[in-house]
Amino acid sequence: MQYTTLGNTDIKISRLCVGAMSYGKASEDFHLWTLEEEDAEVLVKKALELGINFFDTANTYSHGTSEEYLGRILKRNAKREDVVIATKVYFNEGHLSREAILREIDGSLKRLGTDYVDLYIIHRFDYDTPIEETMEALHSLVRAGKVRALGASAMYGYQFHNLQIIAKENGWTPFSSMQNHYNLLYREDERELIPICKQMGVSLTPYSPLAAGRLSRKEWKGDTLRAKTDKVSVGKYDGTEETDRAIASRVAQLAEEKNATMTQIALAWHFYKGVASPIIGATKAQYFDDAAGAFDISLSEEEVALLEECYVPHNIVGALSATTDLSGATKYKR
Repeated sequence: MQYTTLGNTDIKISRLCVGAMSYGKASEDFHLWTLEEEDAEVLVKKALELGINFFDTANTYSHGTSEEYLGRILKRNAKREDVVIATKVYFNEGHLSREAILREIDGSLKRLGTDYVDLYIIHRFDYDTPIEETMEALHSLVRAGKVRALGASAMYGYQFHNLQIIAKENGWTPFSSMQNHYNLLYREDERELIPICKQMGVSLTPYSPLAAGRLSRKEWKGDTLRAKTDKVSVGKYDGTEETDRAIASRVAQLAEEKNATMTQIALAWHFYKGVASPIIGATKAQYFDDAAGAFDISLSEEEVALLEECYVPHNIVGALSATTDLSGATKYKR
C-alpha cells in the first residue's frame, strides 16, 4: 500500500479509501444493495490486511446504519489511532447551519462509537446558510477536539474558493480535502475546481472513480443487484453512454495491452492525475486486491492521451445548482 498526507495536515492516509456507502441496512428509500454488518466486516478486514487505513461514510448513508456498522467493525479489528475515519454533513435538517452541524457531529460520533472523526466533510454547498456561519461552526468542532480536519465534497469551484478565503480571513480551519465526482467518464472539475484544490494544497479524494463499474468491465451494464437497482448511477452515466462507451473501450484496450484489469488502468489514471486517494465502494473483498494492483501500473503520457482523447463536455453531475421559483422557495438540482 502507498500512503500520502492529507492536504496540509499531519494525517497519513492510504492511497485507496474504503467507501462505506456500500454498508448498512438495505432499504427501498436509500439503497437495496448495501451489505449487512457481517458481510461488511469481511471487506473491512481485507482492506486492513492490504494496509488501507482510510474509511469514508456519511451521517445519512443507509439512515445512519453505515456509520454504526463501520464504527463497530473498526472497533473490533483496529486500534482507533491506526485508522482515519471520514464522515459528512449536509443531507439533513438545516443543511450546514450552525445548529445542524453541532447536532449532526454528535449524532455521527455516537453512531461511530468514537470521540472524534479524523475528517469531517460538508457533503454539498449550502445556498441557504451564510458561509461565515458554516465555516465558524466547523472550526469550533476542530477547537473542541471532535474533528481533526475538514473536507468538502462536490460543488462549484467559486463556492469552494469562497469558503477557503472566508476561513483564511477569519483564522478558521480551512478544508484539506475535496471529495468530488471525477473519473475518465466525468472530468468537468478539471476546468476550475481541481486547479483551485491544487493551488491550495487540498488533497483530491474523488468518489465514483470507476463510474459505478462502467470503467471496470467490458459490458456497460452489470448484472449485480446494485447495477439493477442503483438509479443514481443510471442518472450519472447512462445518458452519455453513446459517447462514453468509446472511453471505456480504450480502458479495456489498454488493460489488455498491459496485462492488467480495467480497474487498475482506471485507477492508475487517477494517480497519474495527482489524485491522493480515490474512494472504492467495493462489495466483494477481491475488488480491493484488484484496486491495489493499480500501484503496479505506470501510464505514459501517450497512454493517458489515448484514454482522454474521446472525452466530450458533460452536464454538471454532483454539484447542486440553486433555482428560485415564484414563491421564493429554493429548489435544488443534482
